[in-house]
Amino acid sequence: MRDDPRLPSTPGFWRSPLRGPWFTSVLGLVLLVGITVLFVTGLASYAAYNPDLSPVNDKTPDKGILGFYLFAWPTHPHWLYRLNQGVHVTLGITLIPVLLAKLWSVVPRLFTLPPARSLAHALERISLLLLVGGGLFEFVTGVLNVQLDYIFPGSFYPLHFYGAWVFFAAFVAHALLKLPTALRALRHLREEPGSDLVSPRPAAPTVSRRGALWFVGGGSLLLFATTVGQNVDGPLRRTALLAPHGGRDPGSGPNGFQINKTAAYAGISAAETSAEAWRLVVAGRTGVVRLSRDDLLQLPLHSAALPIACVEGWSTSDQWWRGVRLRDLAALVGYDRDDPPDVFVESLQRHGAFRRAALRANQVADPRSLLALYVNGEELSPDHGHPARVIVPAAPGVLNTKWVAQLTFGDL
Repeated sequence: MRDDPRLPSTPGFWRSPLRGPWFTSVLGLVLLVGITVLFVTGLASYAAYNPDLSPVNDKTPDKGILGFYLFAWPTHPHWLYRLNQGVHVTLGITLIPVLLAKLWSVVPRLFTLPPARSLAHALERISLLLLVGGGLFEFVTGVLNVQLDYIFPGSFYPLHFYGAWVFFAAFVAHALLKLPTALRALRHLREEPGSDLVSPRPAAPTVSRRGALWFVGGGSLLLFATTVGQNVDGPLRRTALLAPHGGRDPGSGPNGFQINKTAAYAGISAAETSAEAWRLVVAGRTGVVRLSRDDLLQLPLHSAALPIACVEGWSTSDQWWRGVRLRDLAALVGYDRDDPPDVFVESLQRHGAFRRAALRANQVADPRSLLALYVNGEELSPDHGHPARVIVPAAPGVLNTKWVAQLTFGDL
């Protein structure tokens, strides 16, 4: 049975003349660089949520030692998160054809018999299963998140976070084992007959290995071209066909730029945001202050040009925001403007993972961190957070809370 050419466990079953160490090695080295960048930018994105700040922001409370690298996310430069997440998502989508081609190139090894020839071989096969399974899991959940299709069980954040560690651990082990072989294979265009990737009876070639690589590269270039526009300005935004926020700016006028959730989706009614009904509650060391929108307009107003950037990879260009500095609001309840504490932000939104958020003291202290009342010279629209929203440089979009109801200052 092991020699039956009709079975995938038989080397002769796999007849493509493209498979071989050289083809696999080229794809592997591309993934070695690309996946390393994905992992680093993914961890940086996770750190931007400040999960150690407060249970409010921490979506992985049982992470333990896996949170060793976390740090206070900076506010300089103001486009830092926009760049990081744009690279992470765009590169991840661009690498999909390379990943699929790499898996295709080594698929005969998945059917090799016996499944384990020794303990060392068994461990290698297990690491390979973790590598393949983890890679598919990370790419699939990432793409679904970008498309806003939350069909996976549980929250995206812990699934993607823990999955990334499992996948990358297997990836590093595999790279250490295979890198010397890959480098040797790249020095030779002809395959060694003894390789288990080379078919003992290959079919007639219809394309060269270099042609196949150009095909894979063309697929990656197409995905890049239809994704990158979601996080750059100009005409390319119209080419982002695969990005849910990458098309034409919604609406027109000063509020005509991308949004994630509308006021209707969040359940925000005009009655509760009216001038008569809405009050901002500011709590802190010396008590509680309640401010109407007119009260806020009597405070010193400041402006900042900042983008909105979200975990899905989409972002806006810099918008011109105007409002009250968060550190000035902290001063109303007993804190020094130059040394404000953390702040706990609550929205009128009643449901959703980020209806509440926490910001670190360094984010509150930045003079560009505002409780915004205007954008681009006009009052915020309901979809952009009227009557007031938080805007902080370099912070993920979900931490720039809309429809703010309460700010509680203090160490969290």
